[in-house]
Amino acid sequence: MLLLSDSSNKASFAGTFGYTAPELAYTTQMNEKCDVYSFGVITLELVMGTHPCNLISSLWSLSSSDDHDKLLKDVIDQRLLLSQNQVAESVVYITMLAFSCLHLNPKSRPTMQQISSKLTSKHPLVSKSVSTIKLEELLSNNIC
Repeated sequence: MLLLSDSSNKASFAGTFGYTAPELAYTTQMNEKCDVYSFGVITLELVMGTHPCNLISSLWSLSSSDDHDKLLKDVIDQRLLLSQNQVAESVVYITMLAFSCLHLNPKSRPTMQQISSKLTSKHPLVSKSVSTIKLEELLSNNIC
């Protein structure tokens, strides 16, 4: 199905649960923001080395503050931490970008054009060590 960027499109559900935007559970309206959500899930899966379904659901839950206090180093693939510091900074930046794609409100998600621009531009240096960054900091950082 070809989606028009200036309109809302309806169809029956076709996708993989765990990768689709949460609003598709309540409606069959698909738009660019649904793809942005899926991109965020896949990006987080690459950084973590496993599907992030439990992490995503707990991060947006108001009752679960335990995951907000989790450190980034505890959820990402440990092989990424063995690399140079510049690689670690890129992992933090990409993780922040992924979290911005996973907002529950589709209007709060960036566009794919914004994501592409952020990925191709020089990202700002991360001032903290990867081992001290909490997930909550990444969630609250509006990168787009």
